[in-house]
Amino acid sequence: MSSVVISGIQQIGIGVTDVKKSWKWYRKYFGMDIRVFEDAAVAHYMLPYTGGEPRERYAALALNLQGGGGFEIWQYTQRIPQPPKQRIQLGDLGIFCAKIRTRNIQKTYQYFKSEGLDLIGELMIDPRGVWHFYLRDPNGNIFDIIEQEAPWFKDELKLTGATYGVTIGCSNLKKSISFYQDILGYDQVLYEGEDVYADLQGLPLKEGKYKRAILTHSRVRAGAFSEMFGPSEIELFESQNEEKIRIFQDRFWGDLGFIHLCFDVTGMDALRKQCEDKGCAFTVDSSAAQDGASFDMGEAAGFFSYIEDPDGALIEFVETHKVPIVKKLGWNLNLKARTASKPLPKWMLKAFAFNRVKD
Repeated sequence: MSSVVISGIQQIGIGVTDVKKSWKWYRKYFGMDIRVFEDAAVAHYMLPYTGGEPRERYAALALNLQGGGGFEIWQYTQRIPQPPKQRIQLGDLGIFCAKIRTRNIQKTYQYFKSEGLDLIGELMIDPRGVWHFYLRDPNGNIFDIIEQEAPWFKDELKLTGATYGVTIGCSNLKKSISFYQDILGYDQVLYEGEDVYADLQGLPLKEGKYKRAILTHSRVRAGAFSEMFGPSEIELFESQNEEKIRIFQDRFWGDLGFIHLCFDVTGMDALRKQCEDKGCAFTVDSSAAQDGASFDMGEAAGFFSYIEDPDGALIEFVETHKVPIVKKLGWNLNLKARTASKPLPKWMLKAFAFNRVKD
């Protein structure tokens, strides 16, 4: 049995020009109102993706207690974050959009429409029969709002949960399916096909057909935060159009857009070995860089590492050692001594509500 435990999607990184302004929008429309950390620091270990130089940044990690992964909202502070050099289309290589789940797609769609949000197309049904729609945030990032009734961690009467998954452009669908199955456990194929898909209307598309796959994990995730993060899915698109660019081509990690997909894990040493054996060696490794010492993020601490998917999309792993539960009381949770596969008690995770940010 593997000593690696994947608890689920911890967060998706979003590069923005103004953390506070963007976070306020995400609080209002996606319920991302729980502050895990917020700090200014220097990204010392991301040199392969920051032009070979440490870069100053300001970042906030926010959660929605209804469930799902968080948003790591990320901003350069000593350089102007750069947009894509070309118009990004579905099928370009990398993270194209984030998935957000809702229990009531009609109600959510009508509310967002009444608020004048930048909705893309109409309510549509995807190939496996699930209702969804797309929208752009004020930064131009695309989100796929999907109706999903699986158990929710906490009912706060919000329209949506948090990060439910991502849509990723790839150059070889079969190769990418194998990567996400073998490394991250997305072993269940909910849909695989090739077509001109009606439910993509309004998106920036390439001419011709797409190969498409929707993956999820057959096993219920384990680990400290697994019940809060919940289930997730990865959607892959391979355009049959020969013209494809990398979404972060000639740009840095942390520039505008979806900069990485992060998984909460335990067993970083074993995971390092697994990834090496599968030909996906860590490209960034805080544990190795600090001789096994935790990386201090101010209010939180742990290990982090990165690998690349077959087309260079960045996958982050975080092993959490310390996290603040109730900041006002100085209650920090030490996870190093816990059984890796055991979920934290729900009452403990719900105490994150004391860190709610109100507008």
